[in-house]
Amino acid sequence: MTARERVLRTFAFEPTDRVTIGYEANAGIHLRLAQALGIPDGDIEKVRRALGVDYRGVDAPYRGPLLFPEKPNRRVSRVDGFYTKWVAHKTGGYWDFCDFPLQNADDDFIASYPVPSADDFDYDAAVQSLAGMGDCAVHLGNAGTADIINSTGRVMGMEDTLVNLLTEHEPTLIYTDRRLQLQLDILERLLDRCKDRIDFLWLGEDLGTQHAPMISLELYRRVLRPRHQKFIDLAKAHGLPVLVHTCGSSSWAYEDFIEMGVAGVDTLQPEAANMSPRYLKDTFGGRLCFRGCVSTAMLAFSTEEEVMRQVRETLGIMMPGGGYHFAPTHMLQDNTPVENVLAMYKAAHEFGVYK
Repeated sequence: MTARERVLRTFAFEPTDRVTIGYEANAGIHLRLAQALGIPDGDIEKVRRALGVDYRGVDAPYRGPLLFPEKPNRRVSRVDGFYTKWVAHKTGGYWDFCDFPLQNADDDFIASYPVPSADDFDYDAAVQSLAGMGDCAVHLGNAGTADIINSTGRVMGMEDTLVNLLTEHEPTLIYTDRRLQLQLDILERLLDRCKDRIDFLWLGEDLGTQHAPMISLELYRRVLRPRHQKFIDLAKAHGLPVLVHTCGSSSWAYEDFIEMGVAGVDTLQPEAANMSPRYLKDTFGGRLCFRGCVSTAMLAFSTEEEVMRQVRETLGIMMPGGGYHFAPTHMLQDNTPVENVLAMYKAAHEFGVYK
């Protein structure tokens, strides 16, 4: 079975030879894993093929002007205008969000914060990238596509973002809708250019903390759901399934997702409230596909034997009836022993086969 067939059949709850396999990792653990796999240059495509990863993403690189001021010791996103600074830790470091240009900003500045034009993206490069994807499934979008809370929080700070969404602060919604329309415009152009080579659309919206919802269901339905629906309707128009990334305790929104036409949910942190594999399978199995449930915290602080056992248990719950995409709950973290990552994927290939 080709990787593309495997992914499409999984979304359709149809029989496959094995579970689909996904991979996301921070830079430090990725390089150590690549070296352990005999790939010293860290080539991401070689790593994916070594692990048996079944899908790839395609996007259009930004080629437009610099819209946001650069700052010393900072990175600035050329598309979204957020800033990050390097924060070191004992296993490496990460780029953390900072400065927040829309925090405490006046209404006019928020509403008119720069958003690029869809004309400033390289769609030819997206088409060309398809040539190297072979028989893999291909998705458009990612965990940041259609995302409102996190993406706004990166430029406004989380407190202002949540308050402004709750109060339906008009300038914030104007800015949010301008950014979302850009994403919709880009997706429409990519779908037109890539035509029948796209297999699913990946969206995201982190809706939960570790213990509870981040926002109320009423707020989700009033402010976020109509905006997410536009992306889902676009996918429906092209006959594509939709996968939604939701960190934290997010299953409270899954009945709405089903009503909206979402095919699957991603991340699925088993430590969070009402997110265990058994709860998800018993409550939503057969109505939603699942991607994830292999805890990055477990991977960081367990032995190889514990990893193999945990992965086997998760597969034993999630595989019956189909519809399960194997993956870590988030980016693999730099404090993860590389031996545990190898054990995770060994277990997927050993125990993720349908008899």
